[in-house]
Amino acid sequence: MLTYQDCLGLCPLSDEEVAAIAEHEHIPQICAVEMGSYLMQGDDGVPVIKRIILDDIAAASAHGDEEHAQKLKLVLWHFLDTHPDNPKNKPA
Repeated sequence: MLTYQDCLGLCPLSDEEVAAIAEHEHIPQICAVEMGSYLMQGDDGVPVIKRIILDDIAAASAHGDEEHAQKLKLVLWHFLDTHPDNPKNKPA
């Protein structure tokens, strides 16, 4: 049986990036690992995941949770930093 950590090890995303997808989509993290892996296989994966994280930041700010918004901003910076070779991750 595969564990969450096993699946995460096969995914090109960090645990925090997967958590952002799970938060945005309201799905369990194990499902977000699969979704993130799938998205990263396509040309539009980086911009879609970037938009997901930006949406999460906006939602956290709208709810007054600036601490969470700041953590998500770090997740976004890490995501963009670890996928620099994708031309679609330029700032909007």
